This record gives sequence, structure tokens and C-alpha cells, in this order.
Amino acid sequence: MGFIVAIAGATGAVGVEMIQVLERRQFPVDELRLLASPRSAGTTLTYNGQEIEVTVLDENSFDGCDLALFSAGSSISKKYLEACRKAGCLMVDNSSAFRMDADTPLVVPEVNPEAAKQHNGVIANPNCTTIIMLTALAPLHREVPIKRVVAATYQAASGAGHAAMVELEEGTRAYLDGKEFTPEVLPYPYAFNLFAHNSPMEENGYCEEEMKMVNETAKIMNDTTIGVHATCVRVPVLRTHAEALNVEFTDELSVERAYELLKNAPGIEVLEDRDANRWPMPLDAAGKDPVYVGRIRKDPSQKNTLDLWVLGDQLLKGAALNAVQCAEAALL
Repeated sequence: MGFIVAIAGATGAVGVEMIQVLERRQFPVDELRLLASPRSAGTTLTYNGQEIEVTVLDENSFDGCDLALFSAGSSISKKYLEACRKAGCLMVDNSSAFRMDADTPLVVPEVNPEAAKQHNGVIANPNCTTIIMLTALAPLHREVPIKRVVAATYQAASGAGHAAMVELEEGTRAYLDGKEFTPEVLPYPYAFNLFAHNSPMEENGYCEEEMKMVNETAKIMNDTTIGVHATCVRVPVLRTHAEALNVEFTDELSVERAYELLKNAPGIEVLEDRDANRWPMPLDAAGKDPVYVGRIRKDPSQKNTLDLWVLGDQLLKGAALNAVQCAEAALL
């Protein structure tokens, strides 16, 4: 049994990864429709050795379609949701458009796969930082409930799209050549620099990205008692987000048990060499599916608290891979 699958935003950084994830995971695709804006129409992308032409996204794009993977921004997702529903096509949306809607499941398949079956025509893909964090924390939370998480994120250019990745490369080249460079995608020079996440600032002093981690954690974990405090920062890395997590539990969880749980958890790879002071790095995770974890240690300043170093490819587990896994959980 195969499906007719559409990708909206197919030529973007996440859309291209979605094509590759479908192929690599051998998702049963009978027909693949690649959809984008008129600017990209007529270009071709490769799937399973076949060149597929990109066509213009419109209201009729989903006729006869079973699944639509969206990575074209919130406004586009909102515009075409009813067209998908009318066609009987499941939308898996990578934007923030529907994440906090009460009747829309917000899914990390390693955490709450059952929620994918409870959709009303749309499944929301969580924010990348939330996905990476909860993939690592859920196995620990099942063992000993988490009371509070303090997260500091180190976020790659890929989170702002392909254009931001190009801007990082060009800005770095200009810096090394001693040339002037004016950023256009991100608000500040990115090469050899870092700055607070550029999402809109809210009245409480937290940016939108930080509040996504707070609100989405409660929904995905189905637990409003977990406190989340986040500080999100852009760093000059191309495509892997890293997170330093300080995790307080309701009772003691040993370092040894935490390692045991994570080594046996789906979607996780423990990577470290303590003797060499070697822990997971963005270069380890770039282009790879797992969420990488290392440097688990006790926080001596706080009872029942562990520190973890966690990272994952923002374009894969933080976006395209998680979206395809959501489709698998719902349809297969």
C-alpha cells in the first residue's frame, strides 16, 4: 500500500530534507508532489533517482492526496488547511500555526506517538529545540518525574532557513577576507559572533522561541507541573542545535541510571570519551538522525538535579525527520 504525498515548501532547507527522509526511511510513496511558490516552479528535485518538477502550490494541489508535509511558514499552513481537510489529506505542519490549538496533537513520536492517531486532519510538528530536549528527557521523566528544567540553547543558522545558512557562510568568508558585510537575513553579524535568539520579544522579557519551549513541553508531556526556564542563543553553526539542560527531578535519579535509560531509549545516542574530555559536537550530529547526549553529571548545588549536554540536527530530528515520523505514527 502506498500513499500520494505532497511537500509544501519543497525547495526550502527543511523541504529538501523531507524528500531525503522519505526516501531513506522507505516511506510508501506512490506519487510525490513537490509544491512551492511561483518563483521555484519548474525547477526539479530528485527522489529515488527520479527528477520531479516543482509545481505551484494552490487550492487544488491536494486533490487525491493522502499526506501533505508542510514547511512553508505559518501563513501558508493556515491558508491551505481547509483545502487539505476537504481533500481528506492529512497535514503534518512544521510551522507554529497550530501547535497550541487544543484539538491539534503536538507530537514527538518517541514521547507521545499515540497522540498522532488523534488528529483532526492536522498534526503539529513541535519547535526544534523542544523536540531535541524532550527526546532526551522523556525516558528520564518516565523513571522519575521531572520538576524543573533550566535550558540554555545554542542554535544553528538552519533554524532561520537556508538563506541564513548562506549568510553565515558568506559573512564568515567576508570576515576572513577583511571585507565589509551587511547581514540581511539575521539582525546582527553572525560570523565569529553570537546573540540572543532573534524571535520577537514578549512582554515578560522572554523571546518567542523561549516561550515555545515552555508551552510546548507542557502540551507534549501532558504535564503542566514541569517548570521550564529557557535562554535561547544563536551561534555560528550551520545546522545543529545544542542544549545545556539542568534538570531537577522529584526524587533522586543517579547518573548511572540516567545513562542506562538513555542508552536504551529510541532516537538517542550517547557519545562521549571522558578521558579525552570529548562530548557530542555539532559536527557529530550534522546530517544524522539521533539526538546525541553526553556529559551527564550531578549538580552539586541542587538536590535531585542532573546536568545533560544534548544536541541534534535541526533540519532532521528538529524538523523533517520528526515530521515524517509523525506521518508514520498516524498512517502506518
